[in-house]
Amino acid sequence: MDATTPVEALKDGIRRFAAVRGWDPYHTPKNLAMALASEVGELCDLLRWLTPEESVAAASDPAKREAIADELADIANIVLLLSEHTGIDLSEAIAAKMAKNEVKYPAPSKS
Repeated sequence: MDATTPVEALKDGIRRFAAVRGWDPYHTPKNLAMALASEVGELCDLLRWLTPEESVAAASDPAKREAIADELADIANIVLLLSEHTGIDLSEAIAAKMAKNEVKYPAPSKS
């Protein structure tokens, strides 16, 4: 679905979900950033202390995969809400940052 789901459709879904529950007053940039940090911490907790190989293999275990997917979804939803509540176009911001990264981290020259 990543290939066919526009970012705006995802934003619309999470926007409607939050609005129906009356959560908008709590979705300030500060609160959303704090919530994002918490959700990233929950993802880190799932992978903490795993060897590099175990962390790669975790997505092959159905229960671990579901837990990782849940945390990634929570993180993505908050990123979308933060984008919405700050008026930052996420696609535009990613493209601009990638252009900066191209300059900051040039690809190694092929010899």
